[in-house]
Amino acid sequence: MELSQTVEMMNSTDYKERFKAEYWQVKIRHDKLYKMVVKFEAGHLDFRPSCDIEFHKMQLDAMREYLYALEVRAELENIKL
Repeated sequence: MELSQTVEMMNSTDYKERFKAEYWQVKIRHDKLYKMVVKFEAGHLDFRPSCDIEFHKMQLDAMREYLYALEVRAELENIKL
């Protein structure tokens, strides 16, 4: 899924659809940032990040915790992600 595919869901009047959009937007961003950090650590990133890699890792940790919270909530509210 791409971010552009979540727009319709985000504009839905159904909170479950908006919830799914929020989940997928965070998941997509997390996965892309994760790949960037992995490439950086392996020395294969084709650019130099403008801030220290540790800030990117902190952001990943926060995103991972948020995804976990969304996944638990989805389970509790019976929202199929």
